[in-house]
Amino acid sequence: MENETLDGKVVLITGAAHRIGATTARTLHAAGANIVLHYRGSRRGAHALQEELNAERKESVVLVQADLHQTGKLSALVRDAKEAWGRLDVLVNNASTFYPTAVGEVGEEEWNDLIGTNLKAPFFLAQAAAPHLRASRGCIINIVDIHADRPLKGHPVYSIAKAGLVMLTKSLAGELGPDVRVNAIAPGAILWPENDMDEVTKQRIVSRTFLKRQGSPRDIAKTVLFLTRDADYMSGQVLTVDGGRSLNS
Repeated sequence: MENETLDGKVVLITGAAHRIGATTARTLHAAGANIVLHYRGSRRGAHALQEELNAERKESVVLVQADLHQTGKLSALVRDAKEAWGRLDVLVNNASTFYPTAVGEVGEEEWNDLIGTNLKAPFFLAQAAAPHLRASRGCIINIVDIHADRPLKGHPVYSIAKAGLVMLTKSLAGELGPDVRVNAIAPGAILWPENDMDEVTKQRIVSRTFLKRQGSPRDIAKTVLFLTRDADYMSGQVLTVDGGRSLNS
């Protein structure tokens, strides 16, 4: 897709009702793409975003609702996405679950939730989407985390899941090439967790970046656009968007 417009391309984004997913939807939509916007429970936010974007370009956004833990329904989710416009060009695995898990207190429920959302669902979505992406010579973009490489204290299961998603990215690049490109983006201090985080902790995190400032969802969305539209000779790569934090020990 190098130097091409996204006009007529169809992009499925998981967890797209809010935060980075919503910003990514707006960015790719502005570049001409039609958007299949997945949500689980954020019905109001998803419908509001659909109305916003359809007001800009009529009938350019459709919604699909699904619980990504229900693996048996993921093929139907992809099928619905493809049937909206008769093609599928891009899968953005953005949906994620994030919360702390203390070693000694982790149960199967937490394990299955974090691994399921961050690793299992992206694999089965990619598997279901692969034939359609091969037909369009499309791509997959996985949203990973800088803590896939350097584990986050108190979040071992989340870190394990994101590390697995990095390997999934590299494995699928080999399995689906040459027709499908597969890359990942590792955000740093972009958005704070939805649970409370005190200002001292936030400032400590920002102070460890080389740029000494917090990033924004737009930084991630622009990177998704680059990998979708311009990075025609990139596959199996992880682009780190963290202001240099991961290099600062």
